[in-house]
This record gives sequence, C-alpha cells and structure tokens, in this order.
Amino acid sequence: MRDILIVGGGYAGFYTAWGLEKRLRPDEARITVVDPRPYMTYQPFLPEVLAGSVEARHAAVSLRRHLRRTRVVAGTVTEVSHADRTVTVRPVNGPDHSLRYDTLVVTAGAVTRTFPISGLDEQAIGLKHVEEAVAIRDRLLTSFDQAASLPPGPERKKLLTATFVGGGFSGVEGFAELHSLATALLKRYPEIGAEEVSFHLVEARGRILPEVTDRPGAWVVRFLEGRGAHVHLNTQLLSADNGHVVLSNGEEYDSNLIVWAAGNASNPVVHRHTDLPVDERGLLVVRADLRVGTEDHYVPDVWAAGDDAAVPDLAVGQGARTVPNAQHAVRQGKLLARNIAAVLHGKKTRNYLHRSLGVVATLGLGHGIFQYRRLVVKGFPAWLMHRGYHVLAVPSWERKIRVFTVWLTAAFYGRDIVSLLSVQNPRAAFTSHGNPAEVRQPAEVNAH
Repeated sequence: MRDILIVGGGYAGFYTAWGLEKRLRPDEARITVVDPRPYMTYQPFLPEVLAGSVEARHAAVSLRRHLRRTRVVAGTVTEVSHADRTVTVRPVNGPDHSLRYDTLVVTAGAVTRTFPISGLDEQAIGLKHVEEAVAIRDRLLTSFDQAASLPPGPERKKLLTATFVGGGFSGVEGFAELHSLATALLKRYPEIGAEEVSFHLVEARGRILPEVTDRPGAWVVRFLEGRGAHVHLNTQLLSADNGHVVLSNGEEYDSNLIVWAAGNASNPVVHRHTDLPVDERGLLVVRADLRVGTEDHYVPDVWAAGDDAAVPDLAVGQGARTVPNAQHAVRQGKLLARNIAAVLHGKKTRNYLHRSLGVVATLGLGHGIFQYRRLVVKGFPAWLMHRGYHVLAVPSWERKIRVFTVWLTAAFYGRDIVSLLSVQNPRAAFTSHGNPAEVRQPAEVNAH
C-alpha cells in the first residue's frame, strides 16, 4: 500500500485523484487530497455565475461526492519537505500537523496576483472562486436596488459604476457578462437610465485577451465600447481608497464595485516553502512526463501539473512551457494518473503533448468569440460554441445536466435577479428582534 498525497483539489488535482481511483485497486494505494475547499471550482463558469446564467453550486464539483475512495483533508499545505517525505498541513480548525507520503503530486494551483495599491485590499473582490463570483453578482443587484431609491447625484452614480482590473480571459469574460446583466436589469428598473450605468475595464497593456491575435482582440474592444462600456488600455490602477478610483491616464471616478482579475502568481508553498526545484518564476521544474526534475535527473516519486508547474509544451517547440489554462490542467491531471499508475505497475510513462483546441470566450448573453489558428468566429455562433464546449467539459453527468437545465429554464424565463447579499450577515434579522431599523446590510464585500 502506497500513500499518494495530492496537494490541491483544483483541475489537475481532481482529475489525478479521479483517474487514480479508476486505475489502481483499493489495496494498491491510499489516495489523499489536501485542499481548504471541499470542491473543485470549474472556473470557466464563473463569468456566467456573475450573470446568473449558472447557479453557483453548479460551478463547484464536490470532492467527496465524486472521489469515493479518496481521503479529503480540509486544510492548506504550508510546507513540503521531500527530504522527510512529509508535508505540513494547516487545517481549517486545529493545530498544524504533518502528513507522510510515498508519492507526492503537487497541483496546488496559482493564487491571485496583487500589487501594493492603496485601497485595493479594502475595496476589491477577486474573480477566482465561486464565493467571489456570488459576491460580485449580489453587490451589483443590491446596488441597483439602492440606486433606484436615490435621487440623481454622486451616491447614486457611484452605486451604478463598476470597475474590472485585468484584460485577460477571466477579466474580460466577467466584465462582459456582468455588463450584459446590468443592461438587462434596466428593463426591471425604469427609474434608472442606461446612461447612468458605467462599466470600466482597466488593462495595463495595449491590448486585451492575449490568448487571441491582435485583430480579434481589437474587435472585442470595439464590441464592448459599442455596448456602452469604457475600455482603458495602457492604463494602471493607482489607488482605490473608499472606492475612489484613480487611473494612470488621469481619470478619476467613484466606483461601488471593483473586481481584481489582473493575473495569477505562483502558490507561496511552491515558491518559498519547499525543497523541490523551482525556476526563476517560482514554478516547479517539470519534465515532459510530469515528473518533477529535469530530463537528466528527476526527483523520485514527485509529480506536478497545472498552474504551478513549468511543463514543457512539446506541441510548440524547444523551451516553450504550457500556458496555465483549463485545457492543459485537465489533460495533465489525466496523464498524471496514467503515469503514476504506470510506474507502480512497472510500465513506461508517456510525455505530455496537447495541441490547443483554440480559445473561446463569452461576451455576454448571445455574444462570444472563438479563435483556432486563423479561424475566427464571432457573435452568436461563438457563444453557442462556448456553452457547448463547457457543458461537455465540466466533470460528471450530474453537473452537465444541472447546468443545462438552468440554461434551458433561463431561455424561457430569463435570469434570476434576486440578490442574496444579506446571507453575508445572516444573524442580522435575528439579533434585531424584528426591528427593521436595526437591520443593516453589509456595506462592503471583502472576499480576501
């Protein structure tokens, strides 16, 4: 019996454990996954969670439900010591403790990259987890409710202003979907005019969506601006104190909602708290077969994949590394399970090779963009491709059916526009003893 320890239950970690359960007999290995969350987040659905097109729980895949032979430990790995073959785990409750392993799989995932910007920690919400997507949606819906009861003025204008920082896929998709929801809400709020709703996308580079080529990226900018949004290229966020946004291009305005989607950074445990080899970016050095190490020398019984691994991209060529996206993480997780089982059974490992299937992004209900090499598809067909691909890609038939059912219901009855911001202060009604004057909604949503 070998103890196989998987650090992180994201795409790569989940698919590794799922695959090992299928490839190894119960008497061959004990599998353990350590993750602070009891679910894997299907991140491509987060923009649609923002817009109410996907239920929040349907974007989360339960680890315990689908990993039936795997021990799930609710905690965070804070240190890896391969010399002792132990990891230090900080559980959700209780003191730190050590776990031993025979085989280690590092799929910890990246963390949100932030900068020392005044007011950012107090005001911004990330866009990496389900709870953040729900908070953003509820903040927007609550802002519309509050603005509808106010006269025109600075406070009302601030409530109807949203800012997204980061022009990658996560930021652009989230921005476009939330803007689409805000536009749809105007039908339900006759007190609010379309000219009062202000959405700003801030990107430090001179273009958005770096995964697509220049012309499709420029088309997306024109599309967003044509729908009334403001896109600030070559612009940085300088400060956000009390929601007052100051941009490097000289613009200033008040924004009730600030979403930070400006990229990822390597996980601190991988970057600073391990004796495993890492490169200059803080990523684990990984061979093409996903063993940690180089082609000349690998670290025995240690494997890695996903956002924290510098996996060679054999489809591109010498020196290239796979980009951190779902396409690669899912397939690397499946190969990890196959290769680990192969080693235990005395067979040869396989190298990771995957040619991109293209990139697809949703730009709001009924709008999208898809690119595969020189082929570019825009508008409604691309949006259908986006939905079709992701409903097939989300793990388990149970999740596929749930998501498809919500989409089908929304096609007939529209999006659900109920805000549940009050769940972040669930005891308010109880502690106020039924006195409405004493009930207070949370003034801020801090997802950090």
